[in-house]
This record gives sequence, structure tokens and C-alpha cells, in this order.
Amino acid sequence: MMEEERTVIKINEQTPRCLIRFLEEEDYDVFVAGYRNCLPSKNQFDEGQVDVSFLTREWYSNLLKRRKKEADNDYCYMFNVFRKEDGCSIGYCDITTQYREDIQYAKIGYTIFNNYWNSGFATEVVKALTRIGFEHLNFHRLEAHINITNPASKAVVLKCGYAFESIRSGFIYEDGEWTDNEIYYINNGNWRNQSHEFISGD
Repeated sequence: MMEEERTVIKINEQTPRCLIRFLEEEDYDVFVAGYRNCLPSKNQFDEGQVDVSFLTREWYSNLLKRRKKEADNDYCYMFNVFRKEDGCSIGYCDITTQYREDIQYAKIGYTIFNNYWNSGFATEVVKALTRIGFEHLNFHRLEAHINITNPASKAVVLKCGYAFESIRSGFIYEDGEWTDNEIYYINNGNWRNQSHEFISGD
């Protein structure tokens, strides 16, 4: 079985308009503001406005400790997305290890706050996240698991070079039921053979 040598480093991935990195203690105020400024939910996949009263500094510090532990254990790498022009928090994304050894694959996830929709940010973020997965974290394969009724998310991964593979029935537990998900994937070799210049816009 293959064992990859991995070192968790300080990742600062940039796109033309975004900075993608781990949260730090000094990000607390802008982190909370990102949630506070969300608009009401626009669809079933959009959390929309949330009560931020529980987002205390103590809660935030514990969040950072938990995320660091998850990254150190190669379980999940959770990144925040900042808009470069003003430093605003506009969403978050993650890479979650599914299996290492002789398979080396992970699942990606991404959320852009709804007051920043329809501006191409999701596409920029997924391209950057894919680069992180292959170049920084040494995965061979990345997957996106997308609810079959979420066409917007499907469009994003297709723009980023992911290919449809299959539908997994009753695959993810969401909103009190087991839902069918479409599986999209990209391999390291396929990614390297594609053009991966970051492009602003949809």
C-alpha cells in the first residue's frame, strides 16, 4: 500500500478576486460579519441569514482549535474565502479525506454567501480548491457529491473540469431524509492536462 508523506502547511491560495486560507484569531470580526450580512434564504440549499448571537470569541477560538486538529489528522481541511478588494468573508470551502493509502481520494465542498451569488466566485473557489487538493494535499482524485435537485452546483463543477460519474441512491442524509446525489470527479492527471488559468466571472 502506498503511503504519501504529508505536511500541513500554511495555505494561501489566491484567485484574481479571492484569498482562500485557514481562519486565524484576528479574522473573528470579519468572519461574524460574513454571516450577519447574508440575505434571507433563496432556496433549499441556502442557509441564508443566521442568528449570530452564539458566535462568541470563545466559540470562535474553539472552532479554530477543532479545525486545526482535523487538518493535523488529515481528516478535513476547512478554508475561509475572503474577497481580496476589501477582505470581506464571502464563504467557505473544504476538502475532506475519504481514503489515503493506495487510493488517495477526497471530497470537496463549497459555499458562497448568497449576497455574493451570480458573480462567478464559486467557479474561482472550486478551481482553487482543486489546485489545493492536488498540489498541496497530494490527492489523486477529488469528488463533488451534489444533490440531484441542485443544478447551480452541478454547473460550477462542470466549469471546473469535473466529469459526471454516477448517481448514488440514498447517499447523503439531508433535511431528515436520505437523498440521491450525483457524483462528479476529477483525477490529478486529467486536471494537469487541462487549462487551469483562473478566470473571473461565470
